[in-house]
Amino acid sequence: MDETEQVSELIGDIYDAALDPALWPLVLEKSCGFVHGACAALVSQNPVVGAGQFYFSWGLDPQYERLYLEKYIRLNTAATITLTSVMAGEIVSTEMLMPYDEYLSSRFHIEWAKPQGYCDFVGAILEKTACSIANVSVIRHERHGVVDDETRRRMRLLAPHFRRAVTIGNVIDLHKVEAGTLADMLDGLATVMLLVDANARIVQANLRGRAMLEERSSLRSSAGQLSASDPNADRMLRDVIAAASAGDATVGAKGIAVPIAGRDGARWVAHVLPLTSGARRQAGLNYAAVAAIFVRKAALDLPHPLETIASAFDLTPAELRVMMAIVEVGGVPEVAPVLGVSETTVKTHLQHVFEKTGTQRQADLVKLVAGYMSPLAG
Repeated sequence: MDETEQVSELIGDIYDAALDPALWPLVLEKSCGFVHGACAALVSQNPVVGAGQFYFSWGLDPQYERLYLEKYIRLNTAATITLTSVMAGEIVSTEMLMPYDEYLSSRFHIEWAKPQGYCDFVGAILEKTACSIANVSVIRHERHGVVDDETRRRMRLLAPHFRRAVTIGNVIDLHKVEAGTLADMLDGLATVMLLVDANARIVQANLRGRAMLEERSSLRSSAGQLSASDPNADRMLRDVIAAASAGDATVGAKGIAVPIAGRDGARWVAHVLPLTSGARRQAGLNYAAVAAIFVRKAALDLPHPLETIASAFDLTPAELRVMMAIVEVGGVPEVAPVLGVSETTVKTHLQHVFEKTGTQRQADLVKLVAGYMSPLAG
């Protein structure tokens, strides 16, 4: 199987997993084979508060998975930097977030990654909110070597499809949907769902979808053809529907989240799932459809508090890592081995943090960060 065939098959599996979550471990295993890694996971995490969840994984030792959530999530400084410097859809690896030699000297690597033989990771940020980041990560063993441009290229081919599938899976929020009876099983869903053909003609709509079309504020049916009130959204939807008719891989990053402004001021987001291959192809054949469109209310897009702190005080990634380690771990002697740097380096960055934030003591930094983290602050 050449790369084109391998990618096409894997993308089809990714979209099938949007309807049947039980397929995710197999998808992660195949992703490891394609990207070249030892294990992979779909995970959501907020390293600042030490909270996270492995939704699905393959190849991970359950004991180390548990240790990560209980202890090492707070010590993974690369994850903390991801909160402030990486956008949804971007590809990340260790050296893109911090100096690699610092990573090798950090407690996280020495105590969690190295005992398992892991040396690096490559990941795609699927979603970023004010509370957490969700990502798919492939972890590299020493036998694979550190992440290089080829590794990132391969992950980049998969990233938009992971984003779309995970987003739609969250919107559907069902344990499993039989693809062949997609429309029937979603009629009671609190999310708008429409099935369309290659010409954007509506061939099926659930109850919520029919109600939205009747309101004609955001979406409407003109002679059976779907159109959006917002001209930009209408153009984007038509483009992604046309792409979906050509196959899963053709869709790419189009239609992951199409913003739709309603005439009544309401804001919606549409997600497009191709139905032209895999298990989903049966739904397409049953309803003469090339795509399923899911529409939900747009959520308020707030930055993570750490992102706000970094922006407000113009902190560099290194300064932010030191500040958060001081707040979470303790003084300079305790922080240095956690970050994998010398005490002199910690002191230098800490002095810069004090100057930029107008603070003088560790206790002042704790109060400053706590104020930004509090939901009542400001």
